[in-house]
Amino acid sequence: MPTKVDKASDAWPLRCAWDSFKKMGELMNKIISISSAVSMVKDGMTIMIGGFLGCGNPHKIIEALCETDVKDLNLICNDGGLPDYGVAKLIAKKKIKSLMASHVGMNPDVANQQHSGELALTLVPQGSLAEMIRAGGAGLGGVLTPTGIGTIVANGKQVIQIDGRDYLLEKPLRADIALICGHKVDKKGNVWYRGVTRNFNVCMATAADIVIAEADNVVECGEIEPEDVVTPGIFVNYIVDGGENR
Repeated sequence: MPTKVDKASDAWPLRCAWDSFKKMGELMNKIISISSAVSMVKDGMTIMIGGFLGCGNPHKIIEALCETDVKDLNLICNDGGLPDYGVAKLIAKKKIKSLMASHVGMNPDVANQQHSGELALTLVPQGSLAEMIRAGGAGLGGVLTPTGIGTIVANGKQVIQIDGRDYLLEKPLRADIALICGHKVDKKGNVWYRGVTRNFNVCMATAADIVIAEADNVVECGEIEPEDVVTPGIFVNYIVDGGENR
């Protein structure tokens, strides 16, 4: 049976616990400046950046990263971006040492830097890339896929046969930092994506040690309907106010 609190002295421990809880909530403010966000990205880190040919990229964080001295980054992204747009800006600034992506044909800088030896490129089928990231976020040991069997994609990879069919074992992917973007992000980090901008942002938000969400709009808690939350705030460590959608 619950114990009734009928004395001020009995209520004191509860008041202390509540005050501590409120103070902890104040200390857990997730909103930081862009400069604080980019300062977390260090030379040689592996970073994931959400988006699809710039759609859903955290553009303001990318622009701020371009102004820093950080270098030798290992980038996991859907693509190499479009010239002077999205992640392509980081490649143009030669911040990227290695790129793992599905499509790079729209950005000539990728080919030029690869041919000159400045950029190591790994092409991964798009579905495999998404599943490898998802596996990294889910704590799985890898993904079995028939995609790539009988091609150079299979070179050096383990082949597992199931019911008479060969599958490649693709290992899970994780990053030191994931940079994602949401149209609405509340102050606890719950994210709603507008239209197709959710793309790779959703799986990448689960597969990094630190997740920084750039918000087109920062809103109060409760302004996003619970059923509309796509990325729960528990996955988001920090929020950057990116202003209105560009």
